[in-house]
Amino acid sequence: MSKIKPSKGAPYARILGVGGYRPTRVVPNEVILERIDSSDEWIRSRSGIETRHWASPEETVAAMSIEASGKAIADAGIDASQIGAVVVSTVSHFSQTPAIATEIANKLGTDKAAAFDISAGCAGFGYGLTLAKGMVVEGSAEYVLVIGVERLSDLTDLEDRATAFLFGDGAGAVVVGPSQEPAIGPTVWGSEGDKAETIKQTVPWDRFHSGDVSELPVDSEGNVKFPAITQEGQAVFRWAVFEMAKVAQQALDAAGITPDELDVFIPHQANVRIIDSMVKTLKLPEHVMVARDIRTTGNTSAASIPLAMERLLATGEAKSGDTALVIGFGAGLVYAATVVTLP
Repeated sequence: MSKIKPSKGAPYARILGVGGYRPTRVVPNEVILERIDSSDEWIRSRSGIETRHWASPEETVAAMSIEASGKAIADAGIDASQIGAVVVSTVSHFSQTPAIATEIANKLGTDKAAAFDISAGCAGFGYGLTLAKGMVVEGSAEYVLVIGVERLSDLTDLEDRATAFLFGDGAGAVVVGPSQEPAIGPTVWGSEGDKAETIKQTVPWDRFHSGDVSELPVDSEGNVKFPAITQEGQAVFRWAVFEMAKVAQQALDAAGITPDELDVFIPHQANVRIIDSMVKTLKLPEHVMVARDIRTTGNTSAASIPLAMERLLATGEAKSGDTALVIGFGAGLVYAATVVTLP
């Protein structure tokens, strides 16, 4: 017989509060068109994006996270000192170590909360939510703060016609805590590493470390380009449209929810055409509110789902207690989908 005392947490977990932060600078498509040969009509028809937010030097990954987290903590009705763990999903914090989560946990006033970063691209919020649920139910933390945050303007090649218009900056956060009834369903998640080359960083950091810049990409003025995110648009589109609808359906099935019982659909804000195709494939009824925050926020990777969730609740398009399907998918290629009760 084991001598280890069993852990004891809450019977279930739920999202208790949500918060978001969008940088003050709003960037219309016209600004993007200064560097690429395209048109506003083409960008809107291909992606649905009209504007996006870009961060100022002061709107750092930490600063945006703290703003979003403060709102989420207040919305949850708890104090920061009650947070037992801070999980941050980001690909745009450029210090290899320490994790930005430790700085955020300290500045928020947590009581030495466990803090760590994860790198799961656009599926990062779903990964973090799953980890948080496990911690609450297992008992290692009563309340967990999950943050998705990106400054993708730092990783955008403004001369790349395929991606220059896609990315935006921002932070979204939720507090996950105890529940007496199921409010976060089983997660359907996974990875397809054989497709990793379809979304990637243009140049690995060690190419700069070696000092050999002879084969590094240069801009139109001959300057060495900072690493950026690049993707094979058509391959990613096909994968998202055909494979992620299947994953979304699996998450509904795992939660025991039919499309008719769903109130809200919050997919990763990658592309309006992908979102519309998923809605059609899933045969979602007209009454299901679909998040299309990408129109004014762009693709904010790990931040896109909590930002879209926060906006739907703030505008009244969704309400507390609604049943929502959330799914994230992106670089890796990785994905995560689950059904949640909105806070």
